[in-house]
Amino acid sequence: MKVFRVQYTVRSDFVEENKKNTEAVMHELRTLNKEDLRYAQYLHEDGKTFMHLVHYNTAEAENVLTALQSFKHFRARLDGQFEVPPKSETFQLVQSSAAMF
Repeated sequence: MKVFRVQYTVRSDFVEENKKNTEAVMHELRTLNKEDLRYAQYLHEDGKTFMHLVHYNTAEAENVLTALQSFKHFRARLDGQFEVPPKSETFQLVQSSAAMF
């Protein structure tokens, strides 16, 4: 299993739109009901730093998110809104206290 993490900080006036745009992505993913993909968004206590965690259980799942229209819209609207640019990292899951898939 691959885990992808990205973190960035947006301008204060873009926080609510970013949440709304990500909500559309989550809705589209729930509709697809993909068992091999988990996606979560977190907001730091500063109220404007977002962290996204994506768990991929198959190679096919790695292409699902970026192909979504809602994700393309989310990415396009995010451009130019950063106070701190995105930093991304990829991990391999070693252990988990709960079943991931």
